[in-house]
Amino acid sequence: MSNDRLERTGSVSAARRREVIDALRRGAVPENGLDLLATGLGRFEEAVDAELDTAASGGSVFKAVRGEYGSGKTFFTRWLGERAKRRNFAVAEIQVSETETPLHKLETVYRRLTERLTTSGFPPSALRPVVDAWFYALEEDALSAGAAEEDLAGEVERLLAARLSEVSRHAPSFATALRGYRTALTSGDEGTAAAVLAWLGGQPHVAASARRAVGVRGDLDHFGAFGFLQGLLTVLRDSGHKGLFIVLDEVETLQRVRSDARDKALNALRQLIDEVHSGRFPGLYLLITGTPAFFEGQQGVQRLAPLAQRLATDFTTDPRFDNPRAVQVRLPGFTHASLVGLGTTIRDLYADGAGDSGRVKAVVDDAYISELAAAVGGALGGRVGVAPRLFLKKLVGDVLDRVDQFDDFDPRQHYALTMSSNEMSDIERNAAATDADEIELDLP
Repeated sequence: MSNDRLERTGSVSAARRREVIDALRRGAVPENGLDLLATGLGRFEEAVDAELDTAASGGSVFKAVRGEYGSGKTFFTRWLGERAKRRNFAVAEIQVSETETPLHKLETVYRRLTERLTTSGFPPSALRPVVDAWFYALEEDALSAGAAEEDLAGEVERLLAARLSEVSRHAPSFATALRGYRTALTSGDEGTAAAVLAWLGGQPHVAASARRAVGVRGDLDHFGAFGFLQGLLTVLRDSGHKGLFIVLDEVETLQRVRSDARDKALNALRQLIDEVHSGRFPGLYLLITGTPAFFEGQQGVQRLAPLAQRLATDFTTDPRFDNPRAVQVRLPGFTHASLVGLGTTIRDLYADGAGDSGRVKAVVDDAYISELAAAVGGALGGRVGVAPRLFLKKLVGDVLDRVDQFDDFDPRQHYALTMSSNEMSDIERNAAATDADEIELDLP
């Protein structure tokens, strides 16, 4: 076993190991513990850590990640999100969708952000704990400055206005809603407090009575979303967080929407990038993911020349010399060797929590893992790049679990790889199709 693998799997808690293994058994990307599986991502560490440090010190960062389906984009973004959490960033992962989260409606993107907001201490939605921590911090600052107990409310109001002065220039209702939330809490009106916080999170259809009670009107719109994001960043920073890491995942779905909606979405993305680079959002690290076709095709980024210019990156050179600091980076995808390396890492992680660690490692040795990786890749038409999810699912659920539970189970004798279409994603099914007529085409 390599020293790197020993370092990643040698001192893992049982709960953390179980969380990772359980997710892989389901065929899912684990929510946490991805540093244990980060095979091949070392080349990005220095650059992304420097970018996180930039955001933590008050700067802002935009990054685009490109890769084919199955290349590990979701894994990469969650791995980076874990690194952000360790630096005390709040994190939100948002799936772009024509129906659920259309990119051209930034008010909806903001709403999904607050719904998915998480911190190292709180799961989604962490909006309320963050806001409560902010008011606690304001009270502590006021008391530290010498405010008497009877003057505390007034001093907190003064600090609130001062901290949100820049935000109030663009979105005065953000500060108004925060005041209303605190007033409702102080008076014991939990219903109004919850409703106002929902409105602050961009939720539509909040009761008119609650909005009237605190002096806000209507619902959040596209342009107001920028101001609310700015306000949320201020609240995060003042409540002790270093910044906010946002992932807009699967942006390539824009290629499949109506042309008018697509054009609006691409322009919204261009506008968002410009706002990030203007310095309006100190503490923000914004990352998008997409396929090469989205970044290079005429139905994607190339459809809007100003956006294409902002994302332009040279990928004509040898991938070994790709620049991890560039605005756009590519994930090379898995090879047979890297798939085997990931498999042996998972085997060792599993064995450390197994009843007979030595037997697991002996029966599921490196040679067998290589055979299984080749078999899964072969069943997917030789497209190893789309094999990791199914490979790990089979390795954990079909092989390692049986070796651990049955003393006489030998995968070389008692297991033959089977893969049914109902356990595959669309991409995996298309890769597994052996006849051109079987391939599902995504036609507009």
